[in-house]
Amino acid sequence: MLYWIGGRRKPAPFPQVRACSMTKTLHGVIAAVATAVDYKGEPDCGRSTALARFLLDTGCDGLNVLGTTGEATSFSLDQRRRVMSAYAEAALPLDRMMVGTGAAALADAIALTKHAAELGFAGALVLPPFYYKGVHDDGLVGYIDAILAATAARPIPVYLYHFPAQSGLPWHIALIRRLLDTFGERVVGLKDSSGDMAFAREAAGILPRFKVFPSTEAALPEARSGPFAGCISATANLNADLCARAYRTGDAAALGEAVAVRKLFDGRPLVPGVKALLAHIHGEPQWGRVEPPLSAFPSADRAAVIANYDAIRAKRVA
Repeated sequence: MLYWIGGRRKPAPFPQVRACSMTKTLHGVIAAVATAVDYKGEPDCGRSTALARFLLDTGCDGLNVLGTTGEATSFSLDQRRRVMSAYAEAALPLDRMMVGTGAAALADAIALTKHAAELGFAGALVLPPFYYKGVHDDGLVGYIDAILAATAARPIPVYLYHFPAQSGLPWHIALIRRLLDTFGERVVGLKDSSGDMAFAREAAGILPRFKVFPSTEAALPEARSGPFAGCISATANLNADLCARAYRTGDAAALGEAVAVRKLFDGRPLVPGVKALLAHIHGEPQWGRVEPPLSAFPSADRAAVIANYDAIRAKRVA
């Protein structure tokens, strides 16, 4: 809740709630799981939850549902709630999942975060409200304050989603410090999709309890013995088994192959590419569908990526 001091709105002191009392800590290999789309452009919840179960069974420690790879911002509020509910109805382990609840409209972000808390997700991954650029930090603090106040009765942990190339608004270091100082242990971590590893390391160094997840498998060695809690990767939809071996046993060959899979998409549209390769891997062409404004992966890119993926997998690292 916001109150006024000296003519400026300030967040009221926030009750300290221990994150560990709300849920177990997410860690390790987390796939930014794709969302299947049916021929009407609606989320295909059955196909989506089947992929989620497959990924958990083949190496993922957890999942990020309805993130960028899950095309969350291309779905309506109702569609996003439907996908979240489908995960619960499929009896998937929601305590191993964070779900994207950020939105440009505060009321939507609150509704989605409350729904995530009621269903029992382990965390809410929150983008900044991304339409207005260059806003004052006070506005972003107010946005988080309102979400946390609305979910105080069911205090779901909040992970900040740092993807300035897409959102146009960074969760910068000084702002992260301010949020942690203001809201205590309700803000538990950060997904960093900036690609700036120096930023990720600095964020991870703010507090030992603040869990940072870079968006690349290449960070897994630093998750084993360094500052990171794991990685949240789009390409873990495709290489979860390799990522798991790299994270759990330090298997350098598996790490190399996992990173090679990610590099298949350098210079190519990532989300359509991941979905095109899912269609190939699972023999389900329906996976190739994306929501506008994304478009289908170009056929020439699809052929090249499939050939190179199959070649990587043919190596069968021991």
